[in-house]
Amino acid sequence: MTIEPVAQLELQEDAGVGASPPIRRKAEWLYFALRNVKFLIGFSIVGLALVIALVGPLLVDADPFEFGYGTGLPPSREHLLGTTAPGQDVLAQLVYGLRASFAVGAMSAAVAFLIATAVGFTAGYRGGVVDEVLSMLTNVVLVIPTLAVLIIVAAYLSVRGLVSEALLIGVTSWPWAARAIRAQTFSLSSREFVSLARLSGSRGRHVIVREIAPNMASYLFLVFILLFGGSILTAAFLDFLGLGPTNAMSLGVMMNNATVSSALPLGMWWWFGPPGIAIVAVVGGLYVMNVGLDEIFNPRLREL
Repeated sequence: MTIEPVAQLELQEDAGVGASPPIRRKAEWLYFALRNVKFLIGFSIVGLALVIALVGPLLVDADPFEFGYGTGLPPSREHLLGTTAPGQDVLAQLVYGLRASFAVGAMSAAVAFLIATAVGFTAGYRGGVVDEVLSMLTNVVLVIPTLAVLIIVAAYLSVRGLVSEALLIGVTSWPWAARAIRAQTFSLSSREFVSLARLSGSRGRHVIVREIAPNMASYLFLVFILLFGGSILTAAFLDFLGLGPTNAMSLGVMMNNATVSSALPLGMWWWFGPPGIAIVAVVGGLYVMNVGLDEIFNPRLREL
């Protein structure tokens, strides 16, 4: 699933040329972050979901896979979100499902980010034949129907886990990020501070790590957030189709179980409603937060 950046982040001034001290720049970003409504709303939603995912399993006594809590019970004091048709606690499934969804999103985003930065930095900095080869590889992967490949591969796996699902999503979701990073790297490679680093004898790897990457830090952070949100959404889609992990509970698996058991026709809103709302809230919160960060990092978009 391809997700383009919300906006192309305007790269900041050249390193060492009229740049503000690091402490002053951090204080400036914090000043605008605390006054950006989009960032605060998105951060609050995602932060709350993350806290529930981390702390929830420690506070909920019920086992998400255990039966015998009563079949199809509506929300009550004993079961705050009711129970499923087979008699499982929905709240327990929700908190464990949030944790699994965050885990898959983080792992797959990390894999995609590593591939994208390696390809993007190398192609943008080296140029020439290296750039052409890597760009051709990126375009080939980009035009492959990602969801079709994921569905086929996942269908042939007899045992599917969170790690295997994250790897599948990660190795297919990096091309757009690689192209974006390659474009920004190519632009920075012509700057004076990069030319000076080359003349001083620094190797290409050192120039990328010490000169180019720090000037793209905010942009790379936005790219990672988009990869993170896209990975959660893709994982939920695969899980909803019944191609999710066979040994774990996730939000998509909850929705798949609810659909298979006809929760919607039976009016069991407490079963299919919470995971759907959680997916929309987390992914939507990430993108709203990303828009806010874009305005914070880009002086031209800031609202004074």
